[in-house]
Amino acid sequence: METNSPFKTADNGKSAAIVSYFWFIGWIIAYFAMYKDNKTELSRYHLKQTLLFHLVSTVISWGLSLFLIPVIFATGFGGSYYILRVIQVLLFVLWIIGLIAAIQGEKKPIPLIGDRAQTMFPSI
Repeated sequence: METNSPFKTADNGKSAAIVSYFWFIGWIIAYFAMYKDNKTELSRYHLKQTLLFHLVSTVISWGLSLFLIPVIFATGFGGSYYILRVIQVLLFVLWIIGLIAAIQGEKKPIPLIGDRAQTMFPSI
């Protein structure tokens, strides 16, 4: 069955893999507009990986912000701010590693997250 999707290309899922790295909005676009009509192993791999990455990074960033910012104000310990920034930089580095793998068309796992993501989300 042929669809008239404007996103359907002969890229073997590379476009969906790349777009999925751009926060939840990109993931939703990649999944519903690109992956549903052109299911490939590459796009499936990166969709699983980025879904878990986005969830983990959001929980970590928000959780640390909610925990560390009150600590900064209560104790005057400005080091908490730097702890948050270091963790956010590490998350950004992990994101870059995954994005580069998607751009190169590789199924390379993001450290700490990638392998676990492949066992989760079986419906993707």
